[in-house]
Amino acid sequence: MRSRYSVFSLLANALTGQKGWTPAWRDAAPKPAYDVIVVGGGGHGLATAYYLAKEHGIRNVAVLEKGHIGSGNAGRNTTIIRSNYLLPGNEPFYEWSMKLWEGLEQDVNYNSMVSQRGVLNLYHSDAQRDAYARRGNSMRMAGADSELLDEAGVRAYAPFLNFDDARFPIKGGLLQRRGGTARHDAVVWGYARAADKLGVDIVQNCEVTGFIRENGVVVGVETTRGPIRAGKVGLAVAGSTSRLTRLLDLRLPIESHVLTAFVSEGLKPLVPGVVTFGAGHFYVSQSDKGGLVFGGDIDGYNSYAQRGNLPVVEDVCEAGMALMPQIGRLRVLRSWGGIMDMSMDGSPIIDVGPLPGLYLNCGWNYGGFKATPASGWCFAWTLAKDAPHALNAAYRLDRFRTGHMIDEKGVGAQPNLH
Repeated sequence: MRSRYSVFSLLANALTGQKGWTPAWRDAAPKPAYDVIVVGGGGHGLATAYYLAKEHGIRNVAVLEKGHIGSGNAGRNTTIIRSNYLLPGNEPFYEWSMKLWEGLEQDVNYNSMVSQRGVLNLYHSDAQRDAYARRGNSMRMAGADSELLDEAGVRAYAPFLNFDDARFPIKGGLLQRRGGTARHDAVVWGYARAADKLGVDIVQNCEVTGFIRENGVVVGVETTRGPIRAGKVGLAVAGSTSRLTRLLDLRLPIESHVLTAFVSEGLKPLVPGVVTFGAGHFYVSQSDKGGLVFGGDIDGYNSYAQRGNLPVVEDVCEAGMALMPQIGRLRVLRSWGGIMDMSMDGSPIIDVGPLPGLYLNCGWNYGGFKATPASGWCFAWTLAKDAPHALNAAYRLDRFRTGHMIDEKGVGAQPNLH
């Protein structure tokens, strides 16, 4: 039984030499069969398992991860949380995720370091201001907060930006004060611990190598630790989705691309929240250790490699310099790449799969981390009810056949442009 974290347990263990702590979760061995198998031990997969157990009472669940939990995109992102979307299919979903973020630490009894320091999207033209005003109105209609700042408002929030001789003059920004960041690995650990406490098996070092099918129905998976049967199999493996569905002769409307992120050496407090560049793709925040955490565009070509390339390094750093010239002598300590599952319209897929017994959670593009709680909550509903919830009804797979796209950026069916 997992002990509850509290000030009292901290004091008790401090007085007893820290010998009373138990492992945060069991490193379970796979059983022959489960009611539900969730493939993917990142934030989405673990959140799905947790909400299956908590909200629907389905506890005979296994989460299968080919490495250690959180070793994929959950540990390879820039930790931003926000709900500043425009379209009706997106904004209610991400606002629900924002609300779940706000109660997450109390819900799972784990410090996920949710920090609502604000997310500021800069605009540089009158047309961009009008677009942001429209987005802000859409946000408020969905119950989210938004403030349209003029130049003076941005100067007060982020005085370190280049206002006086900027290549792209800063005219204002759209601010969501409830947005911010969370600690990605703590989110994974918190969901893992909470799911384990409810009886979910978290099986690490267990790679899925195939599927068990009977009469056209998916009834289990083949793994490096033997076959495991299940009533339902849900995929939450981000950029590896196309690899697994290929084993079922399925071709989904997604492509895998690399997204690179960076961390600089530590600085004194500079960036109060998250700031994004409106004249290029660049976003930056500052970690508790003082390092700037930033990123930009995907590499633009298909890849399964968890590493970026020099042209993107140059492009991202150029955008950063245009926005904040004072970082020109800052040293970058490390970078990493996540495998993004880019859908054809830039929006995700949470749906009952095209084969009986199979369920899909994929196509997250740049939005995967911020969506973690709502993704797990909605995918758990879909697995339990065999139908989407109202919040993910727009994320059905068949929208690509019917033409009901959710093109937030308005760039068409070209994944590398989203």
